[in-house]
Amino acid sequence: MSEILERPVVTTAAASPLITMRDVHVRFVTRDRTVHAVNGVDLDLAAGEVLCILGESGSGKSVTMRALMKLLPRTAKVSGRIEVAGRDVTAMSEGELQDFRGSDVAMIFQEPMTALDPVFTIGRQIAETVQRHEGLSRAAAMARALELLELVQIPSARRRLEAYPHELSGGLRQRAMIAVALACKPKLLLADEPTTALDATVQIQVLLLLRKLQEQLGMGVVFVTHDLGVAGEIADRVAVMYAGRVVEEGPVGALMTGPLHPYPRGLLGATVHGGMRGQRLTTIPGAPPSLETVPVGCPFAPRCTEAEEVCTVGEIAPRRPVPGRMARCVHVPAE
Repeated sequence: MSEILERPVVTTAAASPLITMRDVHVRFVTRDRTVHAVNGVDLDLAAGEVLCILGESGSGKSVTMRALMKLLPRTAKVSGRIEVAGRDVTAMSEGELQDFRGSDVAMIFQEPMTALDPVFTIGRQIAETVQRHEGLSRAAAMARALELLELVQIPSARRRLEAYPHELSGGLRQRAMIAVALACKPKLLLADEPTTALDATVQIQVLLLLRKLQEQLGMGVVFVTHDLGVAGEIADRVAVMYAGRVVEEGPVGALMTGPLHPYPRGLLGATVHGGMRGQRLTTIPGAPPSLETVPVGCPFAPRCTEAEEVCTVGEIAPRRPVPGRMARCVHVPAE
């Protein structure tokens, strides 16, 4: 059996949280303005679990995930508690971050053509990661690279070791990006809309592959998407973000069949499926708020058909009507 697949699967029951985020805020400060991209996010992830962060463009999904790797630009001001595998990410030095990225946590980016280096072969890019973090010889690192390409089901893997990114199709480039991310067997895998640029057939292949690899390697995964179908395919739990806040969180089945917050209900109502022929598509009126100021009350209130005055007065506290579910809505019963 491949040594990559020999890593034991960690059960969620026995493990401490892989991710702990508490009251995380991210502001982008420039000379002209301040953008409040993330506004008080609380998230947990158990080892071996898949969490899908769902929401419209600009809701803070990718910024939240990049905060987990401290991959934000200098203009970003981060506050709150961010721990990955028991380590305080916000307190890490640059040297510690270089060791942390790739070994403990790795990321699959949305567009592999810009994430992969165009002047190096696929094999060399994977081998370089292994050599940097595990100190293997070049020959051993190339052998690991071949093993990884076979693991992600790239055909003619030995020949692809010498291929450059532009010589591969979009689907094969994404698989190569997954291989790079898995090179050092990270505990946590972050996937930033990795199937958006792919056609539907390749998209489902990549999703099935990611889920299979996650189960085999026992990784925790945070998967960012705006596609409800993708979330339903890969996630164990879903966190729905709006205007930089998590407005609802829960198991994927329960949230998809009975959302508590009006925003995910609106997203589900606006989703096209096979049984809708001849029906008018439901839409969410209005547009997301500007994040140059932090919205007062529920940020979805201006677009919500159920909004009342109480929704716009003060902070909406999270409500937990049943174990494992949370929604920030005054119409949701408390515990």
